[in-house]
Amino acid sequence: MQTVVVGGHSRNIGKTSVMAGLIRRLSSFGWTAVKITLHRHELSSPQDGPSASAPAEHDFVLTEERTGDGRGDTSRYLAAGAKRSLWLRVERGSLQKAFPALVQALGRDPFVMIESNSILGFLRPDVYVVVLDSRAGDFKASARKFLGRADVLVPIGPLDTGAWPGLDPRGFRHKPVFTISRRDYFNPELCRFIRQRLHLSGAASWQNEPRLRCRKEQNWQH
Repeated sequence: MQTVVVGGHSRNIGKTSVMAGLIRRLSSFGWTAVKITLHRHELSSPQDGPSASAPAEHDFVLTEERTGDGRGDTSRYLAAGAKRSLWLRVERGSLQKAFPALVQALGRDPFVMIESNSILGFLRPDVYVVVLDSRAGDFKASARKFLGRADVLVPIGPLDTGAWPGLDPRGFRHKPVFTISRRDYFNPELCRFIRQRLHLSGAASWQNEPRLRCRKEQNWQH
């Protein structure tokens, strides 16, 4: 199983758009897309039918999206070309309880892309993409914690590390940077970088997707 994690330092900065763009340009890999949302309070009982799973105390709810026609992020993943799309809603502090259910739901899916920072506490992905927007002054604790593990930085527009006072600028050094615009949330060099990190660089370009043999499944947990 090969995994890409897309995180970011704040809400509403384009993480889902970046992830959908990657799925769209690399769609022949048949991605399973996962959205992880952390909540501050206990979750209500799921009403999502047989595709939903949760323990009795509702520390988490895991559902599978069935349509690409909706307005939610999981529908956007399917519309972009994902083979499957899952939504894991978790009470804060309970991701450890939810993680085994997520692993079980993923099964032997060969290519998985996850929108989250916190999942890095339980998973070592092949590629960790960090989306940045210097216009947003917030820098979440989870993003600070895992910034040093970023494989690539994806600023939306010009990157100004001084936008986040108190943040150690060394966390940004010596990392590849691929800037994208709000017009299309896409940079072809980012796709090439991900191909190389997944050892899929044999294709002539990101526009010509070959049929690929998956690597041996990796261990999800540290």
